[in-house]
Amino acid sequence: MNRIRKWAAGAVAATLVASGAIATAEAAENPYQRGPEPTVEVLEAEAGPYPVETVDAPGDGGFAKGTVYYPADTSEGTFGALAVSPGFLSAQTAIAWLGPRLASHGFVVVTIDTKTPQDSPDQRADQLLAALDWVVGADSPVADRVDPARLGVLGHSMGGGASLVAAQKRPELLATVPLTPWNMTKDWSRQRVPTLIVGGENDAIAGVAEHAEPFYESHGGEKAYLEMRGEDHFVVNSPTPTVGKYAVSWLKRWVDSDTRYEQFLCPGPQADAVISEYRDTCD
Repeated sequence: MNRIRKWAAGAVAATLVASGAIATAEAAENPYQRGPEPTVEVLEAEAGPYPVETVDAPGDGGFAKGTVYYPADTSEGTFGALAVSPGFLSAQTAIAWLGPRLASHGFVVVTIDTKTPQDSPDQRADQLLAALDWVVGADSPVADRVDPARLGVLGHSMGGGASLVAAQKRPELLATVPLTPWNMTKDWSRQRVPTLIVGGENDAIAGVAEHAEPFYESHGGEKAYLEMRGEDHFVVNSPTPTVGKYAVSWLKRWVDSDTRYEQFLCPGPQADAVISEYRDTCD
């Protein structure tokens, strides 16, 4: 019996050592990998593994003002940075939940107020890019926490349309997540930045048939389309486990090159009580 117990204990220890070795090997292979092994529970929770701190962003002329959310832990090195724009007539409070949610998974996030609430998608795109330039610049209090080569953009409504424009203007961005996006431009065939589009099935402001779906269909690069069953234009303006899960997974996969998150994206989810449709170009 003692031999069996010793053998079992040895087997468990060997498994743990092997798991640690695999994790170490994966981290060594990908120097941008951050955080523990992802799980559905953590991705759908209100916060990820990193404690988050905040600091004000003055705007510096490129955007009105903003808030920076960033991981308090610096032991793993620098993080990718994301800028997030609200929609037409909205302030950053409308998308504020995304700041701490994304930062808690290992990103430096700037949520912005636009110069005027009526700013067009093109104007918002310039402001998203200005926010990224500021957060990696000499005046940023968190510049030393950011890897300037790993940047992405998100936005809601006109801010979502702006994120597509920003990615087209700056193709070196690594990811974009337009949330119930609105834009008069329907052809994004020149777009190559990996893009996750989130639509609301019952959106009466940026109807998916006129906006999110043609944006997805015309996009020329890696892409996915997540449609929320029965939801309207504002489904992304409050903490949403499903939106949080797939937005984080997409950004970790493309901004951090972290293939551990592919399991949540490829194959994608089946339609259910929450998701009415999911499409992707995963291999």
